[in-house]
Amino acid sequence: MANAGATRYEVRGAGRAIRWFSPGINDRDHFDVTAHIIDGKALADKMRSKIAKDVADFSGDTGVTPHLAAVLVGDDPASAVYVRNKERACAKVGIQSTLHRLPAETTQAELLELIGRLNQDSSVHGILVQLPLPKQIREKTILDAVSVLKDVDAFHPENVGLIVQGRPRFLPCTPYGVQQMLIHHGVQISGSHAVVIGRSEIVGKPLANMLIQKGEAGNATVTICHSRTRDLKSITRHADILIAAIGLPRFIKADMVKPGAAVIDVGINRVEEKLVGDVDFDQVCEVAGAISPVPGGVGPMTITMLLRNTLTAATLSRKAVT
Repeated sequence: MANAGATRYEVRGAGRAIRWFSPGINDRDHFDVTAHIIDGKALADKMRSKIAKDVADFSGDTGVTPHLAAVLVGDDPASAVYVRNKERACAKVGIQSTLHRLPAETTQAELLELIGRLNQDSSVHGILVQLPLPKQIREKTILDAVSVLKDVDAFHPENVGLIVQGRPRFLPCTPYGVQQMLIHHGVQISGSHAVVIGRSEIVGKPLANMLIQKGEAGNATVTICHSRTRDLKSITRHADILIAAIGLPRFIKADMVKPGAAVIDVGINRVEEKLVGDVDFDQVCEVAGAISPVPGGVGPMTITMLLRNTLTAATLSRKAVT
């Protein structure tokens, strides 16, 4: 039977009803499809309620409101949407957010000057530089300039090194969200073979490092695949946990997935005015044991973990003062 008190959903797709509930399902035979849906939106809502309480407690104890400064350079429509969603999420949990919008012709020196001011501003606890940046600006130079104590994206080399050593200050938001989805939906990570498709600094590399660490959400055997991987299908078909983060719409097909595997789709691609992931959902849900949808999967969790990191940064700031 399903977990008591679980919230049920039903959508229509692939010619039949796909039913799921959140945060997890224990008895897959109770339903008429193979895959359980890993509902990131429902989990994000649940976690944001807890974050809102923690923010209120922190502010009540310290008189300080956690503050996230977001920097947006240029007029990229997708970036503007992402930043707006983050601002709304901050407001709902009681985190102050400030947007610094700069023109596309902003120079690297001008952006570095802003980052320097935000680093020195004691009222700012987290700094988020929205990517991508215009061509005249080196992303690594900017990300390296963000204070390690305000680096809520966990992109700074020092924070990356701490993740590798298993003693993170912050965890990068998307990998953090993926890890929480696996935990809360009861996917066994320890001892499992996890295959991460994609080796980006934002998702693939940090997620692989997180999954191999000792602890509740680690102890996996991890393989990273990328554009030069030979015979990709032969590797993905051995994955107990398959994570796709390559930016190619519907790239992962059913014949690439081990029956019963947990599949996490990090991709967000627009195809004919519709958002789709890197996984061919209609195919793979017939084979997988669990799968995250797009939209409604990893995306909401990424923002949720940004909120958590911002509160963590505010807490670290108070500890540094006291």
